[in-house]
Amino acid sequence: MPQNPEMRASDRDRDQCAEILRENYAQGRLTQEELNERLDAVYEARTMGGLQQLTADLPEQDLYDLPLPAAKDSVPAVRTPADLQKREDGGLRAGWAAWGTTNLIIFTIWLLSSVAGGDWTNLWFLWVAGPWGAGLLAWTLFGRPRSDGD
Repeated sequence: MPQNPEMRASDRDRDQCAEILRENYAQGRLTQEELNERLDAVYEARTMGGLQQLTADLPEQDLYDLPLPAAKDSVPAVRTPADLQKREDGGLRAGWAAWGTTNLIIFTIWLLSSVAGGDWTNLWFLWVAGPWGAGLLAWTLFGRPRSDGD
């Protein structure tokens, strides 16, 4: 499709022109130095004419002949209750893993500080383990709170 050389080039146009140059480099029509120079010029070009000049000495290929990158589906996938349950179970496992790891670390710190002459009766690590564990236990037994949108 012929383009007006004065038409402003879009980012998509520049990307497609760069892909044409890379393809011609891969086929041996351009040296590495030529490719680098032209790629710099591609991203500085403001018009379609500027882009067309960069590919004028290469085999004819319209900028719009290249396939478009796959667009993301704008409609979200339908989630089934099983999908939501898998996601929730994964989050629950991650929550317990984080709780266990953190509490192992702070218990080790408490134990080392107690052995080094600290107070064995000051069980400060329970202030982290207790409330966090209670919240996770409630989540495990009763599930997460549901909103109207679920």
